[in-house]
Amino acid sequence: RLIDNALESIENFKIDDKLANPKLKGVLPRVSQYQVENHNLSELINKFSDTSFSKPEFNGHTLNLHSKDILGHVYEYFLGQFALAEGKQGGQYYTPKSIVTLIVEMLEPYNGRVYDPAMGAGGFFVSNDKFIEAHADEKHYKAAEQKKHISVYGQESNPTTWKLAAMNMAIRGIDFNFGKKNADSFLDDQHPDLRADYVMANPPFNIKDWWHAKLENDVRWKYGTPPKGNANFGWIQHMLYHLNDQGSMALLLANGSMSSNTNNEGEIRKSLIEADLVECMVALPGQLFTNTQIPACIWFLTKDKANGLSLDKKKTDRRGKTLFIDARNLGYMKDRVLRDFTEQDITKITDTFHAWQQDEGDVQGSASVAGDRKSGATYEDEKGFCYSSSLDDIKKHDYVLTPGRYVGAADQEEDSEPFAEKMARLTAQLKEQFEESNRLEGEIKDNLLGLGYDFN
Repeated sequence: RLIDNALESIENFKIDDKLANPKLKGVLPRVSQYQVENHNLSELINKFSDTSFSKPEFNGHTLNLHSKDILGHVYEYFLGQFALAEGKQGGQYYTPKSIVTLIVEMLEPYNGRVYDPAMGAGGFFVSNDKFIEAHADEKHYKAAEQKKHISVYGQESNPTTWKLAAMNMAIRGIDFNFGKKNADSFLDDQHPDLRADYVMANPPFNIKDWWHAKLENDVRWKYGTPPKGNANFGWIQHMLYHLNDQGSMALLLANGSMSSNTNNEGEIRKSLIEADLVECMVALPGQLFTNTQIPACIWFLTKDKANGLSLDKKKTDRRGKTLFIDARNLGYMKDRVLRDFTEQDITKITDTFHAWQQDEGDVQGSASVAGDRKSGATYEDEKGFCYSSSLDDIKKHDYVLTPGRYVGAADQEEDSEPFAEKMARLTAQLKEQFEESNRLEGEIKDNLLGLGYDFN
């Protein structure tokens, strides 16, 4: 009861007769509706009471963190743990941090309107906030001032997740507009007039029950009516509809979206390619998500490849070109189930993309590692990893956008060991392993006999 009263006080707190936190009204949950023991609640309160929010320390060192940073870390940690515990259901509010970081680093949303029509708990907005802080010195601006130039718009259908996102923003001091309520982005668009500078999303893959009769002849289906049994190309076109004339977007989709020709998907993909909207395709390794084993990719689309309207004049005219990146061999296994990217992996992908965007020369060249954009190096194709394709190349591949078709296979190092010597070495190694196997088998049998087991 005491905690619920405190939460209610936060919602109703006023300054000059105006609610101080109007966007939290009705959002904060009441603990009394859950079966939580009082002693667990008191222990949790004591944990927070014992934590220094003014001068936090860890292992004897003072941390350069503000209170919202600490709360944000705690919140993000629990979201990740909930996602793991929930399994398939966990993906509705949590996208792996490394994937969110990768997309934000590639799009570089410094200012303007940022939109996520399937926002979950708002991970993209949090990562964008961190991105601005991380690059403040590099871009010669004050992070606090720059954040005033970012407007956050989101939508989420799940009521609990919608509230989680609002709390996530409030904890971090991020202003937001998530619509008047939780709602389906297709059937009840909370931002019908929004034209965003950046759109980022991880919508649920391959939704089958998304269609409604009212979506027939919808203005959003400019490039073709999406199939009623799969929402993938519905999400792409919904996001494009909300993108302004110089905007860029990125969304995670199942790999099938790059090649499927069933139920009009191939024709929609062809229309998107011929409209020269597809800027980059990134194939991801498997086992990145807690909620699905479906292989995924990232679509990057832009409405201004000519870079004529953009304020970022570093980019070159990229009309008629699409970059393919095959990142399936990157990453590491963080445990037996989940894979993740390292900072070096993220840097390799983002630097390749930005070098390609800024390259003045002929981007189709020899196979070598893409240069670091910060050093001024130009982009070059790299076998097995990246390739800058023309529209004609894509046409030759029947408008399939799978990066593996374009980047080819990486060069293999020649085996300098003569075959006869190699065969003799491997045979001797195999013999030793057989002998060791027999020895271990004998020891196991002796131990089992000692326990009373008889093999006869």
